[in-house]
Amino acid sequence: MFRAALTAHIFLLLPCIQAFYLPGAAPHSYAQGDKVDLFVNALTPMMTGTTGSKLKSLINYDYYNRKFRFCEPDGGPKTQPESLGSILFGDRIFNSPYDIKMLQENGTCRTLCQVDEVTGEEAKFINDRIREDYAINWLVDGLPAAEMKLDVRTKELFFDMGFNLGNNEGKMQNVPALNNHYEIVLRYHRPTPETFRIVGVLVWPASIGGPQTSTPNCDIEGSQPLLLSEDSPQSIRYTYRVMWNESDTPWATRWDNYLHIFDPRIHWFSLINSIVIVVFLCVMVSMILFRSVSKDIHRYNAIDISEDVQEDWGWKLVHGEVFRSPKNPLLLSVMVGNGAQLCAMVAVTLVFALLGFLSPSNRGSLATVMMVFWSFFGSVGGYISGRAYASLGGNNRRKNAFITATALPSFIFAIVFLLNFFLLTAGSSGAVPFGTMVLIILLWFGISAPLSTVGSCFGSRKGALENHVRVNPIPRQIPPGPKYLKPWASALLSGILPFGAAFVELYFMLSSLFASKAYYAFGFLALTAGVVALTTATVSILFTYFLLCSEEYRWHWRSFVIGGGSSFWILAYGIFYWASRLRLDSLSSAVLYMGYLVLIALLNFLITGTIGFLASYWAVRKLYTAIRID
Repeated sequence: MFRAALTAHIFLLLPCIQAFYLPGAAPHSYAQGDKVDLFVNALTPMMTGTTGSKLKSLINYDYYNRKFRFCEPDGGPKTQPESLGSILFGDRIFNSPYDIKMLQENGTCRTLCQVDEVTGEEAKFINDRIREDYAINWLVDGLPAAEMKLDVRTKELFFDMGFNLGNNEGKMQNVPALNNHYEIVLRYHRPTPETFRIVGVLVWPASIGGPQTSTPNCDIEGSQPLLLSEDSPQSIRYTYRVMWNESDTPWATRWDNYLHIFDPRIHWFSLINSIVIVVFLCVMVSMILFRSVSKDIHRYNAIDISEDVQEDWGWKLVHGEVFRSPKNPLLLSVMVGNGAQLCAMVAVTLVFALLGFLSPSNRGSLATVMMVFWSFFGSVGGYISGRAYASLGGNNRRKNAFITATALPSFIFAIVFLLNFFLLTAGSSGAVPFGTMVLIILLWFGISAPLSTVGSCFGSRKGALENHVRVNPIPRQIPPGPKYLKPWASALLSGILPFGAAFVELYFMLSSLFASKAYYAFGFLALTAGVVALTTATVSILFTYFLLCSEEYRWHWRSFVIGGGSSFWILAYGIFYWASRLRLDSLSSAVLYMGYLVLIALLNFLITGTIGFLASYWAVRKLYTAIRID
């Protein structure tokens, strides 16, 4: 009876249940004749997609930069509200003069505006941007305007976001052609007979030369391209034509055409290869720990304490040195604390991305979430730093708390400020506005720094980890070790496997960061991050064991550098990526690329170095608490 009554109540409550969408992702329904807003975004350099094409610049430009001479709306362009992450990634969104109404004027050729007196200087600026393969970026109902292309490998059609400013192929007299006409195809879905939702935005740009009068001309086939003269002023007529195309694609899956994975077999092959590497490492480390180490422990513990002579060998020789405080414990604990803060930020951000909260429709949500979580996880960094500092024998707790809260943010802010200076001198829209810089500083001083200080206090009060082995008063002499255990050699050798597990995803991430490609394979990224973390931990434990067997007890800094060894390979791969996929002619673009690459390598060094240190510390404690020390 109770079950039947409960079921009846559930069915009675069903009409009261309402579905909801995540914030910022609710569908916008139009009626016939409603205005459809078209927003313009910054112009970005792009890879053309042809064989051997290279990215030629890293500078973004405002759509309404005076040198482009694009048509402006009545009353001047107005900025649209953007998130913190959207601003940091260079989005600059404005309204536009395009007059589009739902399902009206289908296929009508219209003049947007006529721009008179385009000077030779402006023409040269536009031609240079065309030669650098710049793309125009529009937004309609949150969807980016795109060109439909064919994946030559999978034979699938997909939407490539952005479209060319001009045509740099087949140019006449070394002058590229400017695209001044746009064929706009808006795909819509009809959830009900009276409502419509936009599910796709396609643009085919074209260059129409001839007399640039106010009379609209959309004859693409019968016209010559528009070539801008750099010697004399001329006019430009901008035209467009809107066509409506009904689609079966529902609103919920409208991003599927945009989020196209090129040859997904590459991701799967990389992931399977990484998993095989991790399994191999785990088996190898298990064999060492459970065979070699177990035999050693059994042999050490089997010695009769009544014997007058007791000889130690192997890693037991350094039992009185292994927990000796390393050099610069303050710096090491600060780096471990900052690395732990970054680890927590990355882990939680990936969880939110996997749950679908960081939808591409919420522009800049990924960067915004990362900034917010980094600020709130200052407490994690402070706690780990304070606890590690106490465990390493440090006693200046206030200095540790202050440096943990200020060192990394200050260093990153200094690099970003320098890069922002180059962006400003280049006239790029990617330069971070002053108000945004102030907001970031407030996040730092108002949230991250206080939480880091509180975390440091709790970590210091918790005290040091108890070690079951006493430290000898006189340091033991260290014999010469093998060459492969030298700090730099071991770091390079240990970094090969974690880097090998992640270099495929690293390629897509670099393409997303520098070539304005949307990255959305968060499932692959999360699995790859887990594989890299496990690989880093096992490699660090393995090399730490080799160090102790060679009577090298200074493992603290070594384990951190060994764990972060993949960062050196990331730097090397970044330089290779520059040589193979980029052709940066300007100083500003070169400085920007190297600055961002150094930041990526630094943050990776802190994250993987922290994983290596903590894994090695856990293994060393387990190792020396398992034997009897007399």
